[in-house]
Amino acid sequence: MMKNFKKLEYRFPLQPLVFLVLASTTLTACSAVDRMKAVGEPPTQSAIVNPTMKSGYQPVTMPMPVQPETTRQANSLWTGAQKGFFKDQRADETGDILTVVIDIDDKGELRNETERSRTADEALGTPNLLGLEADYAKVLNEAVDPANLANVNSESTHRGTGEVDREEKIELKLAATIMQVLPNGNMVIQGSQEVRVNFENRILNLKGIIRPEDIGVDNSITYDKIAEARIAYGGKGQITDVQQPRYGQQVFDILMPF
Repeated sequence: MMKNFKKLEYRFPLQPLVFLVLASTTLTACSAVDRMKAVGEPPTQSAIVNPTMKSGYQPVTMPMPVQPETTRQANSLWTGAQKGFFKDQRADETGDILTVVIDIDDKGELRNETERSRTADEALGTPNLLGLEADYAKVLNEAVDPANLANVNSESTHRGTGEVDREEKIELKLAATIMQVLPNGNMVIQGSQEVRVNFENRILNLKGIIRPEDIGVDNSITYDKIAEARIAYGGKGQITDVQQPRYGQQVFDILMPF
């Protein structure tokens, strides 16, 4: 009995499992303490900070075309780098603010069905093989039949169906700040918005690269004109909390292979 237990322990080491259970329990306990402190309190909102001071911030670098040199003509206020004679009030410098209009109405529907069936039957016999068929019984057994040495058949059937039906609709406006002006004139923008309603905090984050030509006369731009757009819309609070499975359930789902 002890030998079988040692073999079982060798195949399924208990130390990593115990460590994982203890670690998950510690994380759950810390999270539970933080949640207990916030009972009866609305979710906190993050402070307004300079994004360039955050850990891991990196300026955006993109391939740039060669920029022609522009010179000011004598007795002239005009240069080739200007897009208008009068001052444009639209955002064009680092720190300027513009409005981003987010109007996403996306719907996708996908259905897929696969069916596969295969049947195979193989038979092998050697009634005559240079006279050696008489010696089969010496090598194998007396019941061997040279005319029917092997008969193999197989059958497999597979059927799979899948369906995806989703619909997303988001209508929001967000004020974003120009974080960086690239050498070709394109601008890197970033914006964040937090709206707390009762005990639910809705968070909207946006990043991307825009062209000055795409900014409207009202100093706004639509989301579909933002390159490398990163739009995240979610929240935290009581409603979001009950929509998420418990930490123990998430760990269980990860560890269970079936």
